[in-house]
Amino acid sequence: MTWPDFLLIGTPKGGTTALHSALVGHPQLHLSAIKEPKFFLCDGTRPTRSKHAGPGDAHSAREWVWREPEYRRLFADAPRDALAGESTPFYLYDREAQQRIASTIPGARLIAVIRDPVDRAYSNWTHLWSDGLEPIADFNQALAQEDARVAAGYAPFWHYARVGRYGEQLSSLFELFPREQVLVLRYRELAEEPDRSIATVCDFLGVERHPAAKSKPDNVHPYVTPSARQRALSSVIRAGAGLGAYAPPQIWRSVETPLRAALHSGGGRRPQLTVDQRREALTRFVDDIGLLEEVLGRSFDDWRSDAGRGEFSQRWRG
Repeated sequence: MTWPDFLLIGTPKGGTTALHSALVGHPQLHLSAIKEPKFFLCDGTRPTRSKHAGPGDAHSAREWVWREPEYRRLFADAPRDALAGESTPFYLYDREAQQRIASTIPGARLIAVIRDPVDRAYSNWTHLWSDGLEPIADFNQALAQEDARVAAGYAPFWHYARVGRYGEQLSSLFELFPREQVLVLRYRELAEEPDRSIATVCDFLGVERHPAAKSKPDNVHPYVTPSARQRALSSVIRAGAGLGAYAPPQIWRSVETPLRAALHSGGGRRPQLTVDQRREALTRFVDDIGLLEEVLGRSFDDWRSDAGRGEFSQRWRG
């Protein structure tokens, strides 16, 4: 059994699903059948509930691949001449995961897709809101609860602002890995120029160039408008998620899926953030955007704009 040769390490709601899907079809690459094993988020022991205290966290953590033999089996069927890889978008954010990767597979190539941090956070909040797990109907009010949630042990997917501080994350990563082993792509590049972006990834991995998929399995949830029905269904989902932490994941999924489908029915495109909403959220990232520019030597001034840029489904050029 082998270790992976490369990892897609970030960022959540940043296009890793699209990139993973494009690379799966490459004949010289072998991607794990489990898209997000989350192995390097673990310390060799089963994830504990104390670090997964948010709605839905505990039953989700039960699906993590935390045992080394099980993780390495994900790559056992890789052809001899293929590169093996997996996609866990929280590795960039988690400093301990970075250290575990550096200790275990120091020669691995790492790929990070980074997205406008306000757009990313808003997409993240929408995902949890529309799944009935996020109880706060206002994005900025939910952001204001982040410190308390982190202190209470909510899992990283609830860390809306912290996950988008890429300057800090990449500064840490470059202390562990040489820059030539790390490829940083922008979400907008992947969305608007997928063929060029996939070619860049192939060159970075040292494999033949392969065209991007012409369609993308979008990971955007329909926006669910606040209503009495929404509140009732969401309350049931959150209560069930708590009980589901004590049941096998497949049992909870069988209960959760129809509830979530009912919640999503009639959902539509999420509303754009207003200028004031975006400006308020942006205050959490301005300093880190400056640090990111220093770390990468590239401008990200467009992230300081009052305008968002939408989702893959609105921008994919494939």
